[in-house]
Amino acid sequence: MSEIIHAYRHLLRAGLRAVQFSMPARFVVRDQLREGFRERGATFNRERIRRTIWFLKAAAQERGLEHKILKNLVRVYWERKKNVDPWRIQLKNQESKKKAKLDLRKVAEFEHYDRTIAMLNDTMGLCLRGIRSTAIRLDQHGVEAR
Repeated sequence: MSEIIHAYRHLLRAGLRAVQFSMPARFVVRDQLREGFRERGATFNRERIRRTIWFLKAAAQERGLEHKILKNLVRVYWERKKNVDPWRIQLKNQESKKKAKLDLRKVAEFEHYDRTIAMLNDTMGLCLRGIRSTAIRLDQHGVEAR
């Protein structure tokens, strides 16, 4: 249990340094970590966490490729979550059993993005999170494995 807490703290510290404690980005990093560590069925992989911390430290040291990738991850997450109703409104809609109309364009809009994040995680051995990236598992040919 303490190993998981240490991993969370190291990831949070490295993530905050990577985004330079900027105001909206620090909340995105915190929220992504919370979601990842609270996810049911998530597995603890020490090597992936070590590589992710290395990636975040590299993003913090200089404005190279790692920094640009992290900046885009944070920006996309922020933009996607900006238009979501607060949890109380979502709960009220569920209680009244209103049928939410699925906008298929919105659902498919980020599918390519989520697959790219999943492939980046698989090839580099990282545990970066897109919205759906942890649910997508790819086999050796880049095809989604269910």
